[in-house]
Amino acid sequence: MENKDTINLLKECDSGTKMAVTSIDEVLDKIKDENMKQLLLVSKEHHGKLGNEIHSLLVEYGSDEKDPSAMAKGMSWMMTNMKTAVHDSDRTIADIMTDGCNMGIKSLHKYLNHYDKANDKVKDVCRELVDIEEELARKLRPYL
Repeated sequence: MENKDTINLLKECDSGTKMAVTSIDEVLDKIKDENMKQLLLVSKEHHGKLGNEIHSLLVEYGSDEKDPSAMAKGMSWMMTNMKTAVHDSDRTIADIMTDGCNMGIKSLHKYLNHYDKANDKVKDVCRELVDIEEELARKLRPYL
């Protein structure tokens, strides 16, 4: 059985990939620029693929998955809908998604530091998720 840090870090990564996919799904139908839409679809695919890998590791380690909290999902939905109701533009969506990436990156680094006894394989998975978030935030910059 894996140590608690390994399981906890993996669960946080699981929650993060699910939150990212949900957030992307919330905005896809609002995006006007086809290139931006494709960028988010590719990122959603990367998050989903990594999420599947994380789920397999959780099963391998005998643990349950972790969904994002209802509060986090609700706040994300509310913020997205409020901001796009006021300023319905791709720029607004890029801003929202960039903020989400930055919050994810910050949280994942905190979890890496907090769960420092996690095994290297899971730390690498977490770093891969950080890389996906950083790449999306970087590629969204031209839309801001």
